[in-house]
Amino acid sequence: MPLPPPLLRRSLSPSVFSTFFLRRSMASSAISSDQITPSNTKIGWIGTGVMGRSMCGHLIKAGYTVTVFNRTISKAQTLIDMGAKLADSPNSVAAQSDVVFTIVGYPSDVRHVLLDPKSGALSGLSQGGVLVDMTTSEPSLAEEIAKAASFKNCFSVDAPVSGGDLGAKNAKLSIFAGGDETTVKRLDPLFSLMGRVNFMGTSGKGQFAKLANQITIASTMLGLVEGLIYAHKAGLDVKKFLQAISTGAAGSKSIDLYGDRILSRDFEPGFYVNHFVKDLGICLNECQRMGLALPGLALAQQLYLSLKAHGEGDLGTQALILALERLNNVSVQPIVVS
Repeated sequence: MPLPPPLLRRSLSPSVFSTFFLRRSMASSAISSDQITPSNTKIGWIGTGVMGRSMCGHLIKAGYTVTVFNRTISKAQTLIDMGAKLADSPNSVAAQSDVVFTIVGYPSDVRHVLLDPKSGALSGLSQGGVLVDMTTSEPSLAEEIAKAASFKNCFSVDAPVSGGDLGAKNAKLSIFAGGDETTVKRLDPLFSLMGRVNFMGTSGKGQFAKLANQITIASTMLGLVEGLIYAHKAGLDVKKFLQAISTGAAGSKSIDLYGDRILSRDFEPGFYVNHFVKDLGICLNECQRMGLALPGLALAQQLYLSLKAHGEGDLGTQALILALERLNNVSVQPIVVS
């Protein structure tokens, strides 16, 4: 089925053109509706850090052929040992893939690995291919990527995730998807291997949902560590305190994921402070653009920035308790968590 002439393509609404191209791709692409299987869909994966390594591993275990790229090759070795092929650039990954996932550090990294005209994934992707960016990034960049992909007769979905390293390992992530709803549904066999996908709307809406999620987490984590500091200063057994509140109204996913880690002084990253500072900075920029005043968000970002200033940016977000301990000149004593 040939593409409509350029002038007609420009006159079509995005939804009409998307429907046209979807029909075309269903006739010519392996990733047509209800047909994504390991036997007909090749996967590319860019970014094999704390989260990406586990997420990609689920696809390999399900039998998909996966090609990976990471700037630090050693971080991809586990996946290579599982059977993944190593590529030397994002472009090379895309040239061998029908669907390319990315989960990298910063918006600048997203732009480079996807949109660089020579080495970027989009430049190597065939017509009908799909880019899925799972990095927490800027909504405007998600919209830009979607437009660039559409220009090349490809698809793009912004699909950042929440759930931390345990959610990634256990395939229990919450996935916030923005883009064409039909495309998101087509990708469900892949998303379901990593968690639960939630369609949030058009391109960029997945990122907006994730940023709202980060705002919620920031205030929740601040409340958790302040409660621990208060309980400690009041002479309570902080372990018993956490157990008591975890089943009441103060219970939260933050307590479930990080309560014991904080008590045992385990600050290994499920999610890096550096990346959280980045996320909260994007949130604040969006608030300024929207004319929103969110003082809790601003306070949390300042406290996390203080961790970064103390050289603690590579710790996990639960290290926020260190900032509150310094402010109050106290230390919640480490205990052995049974």
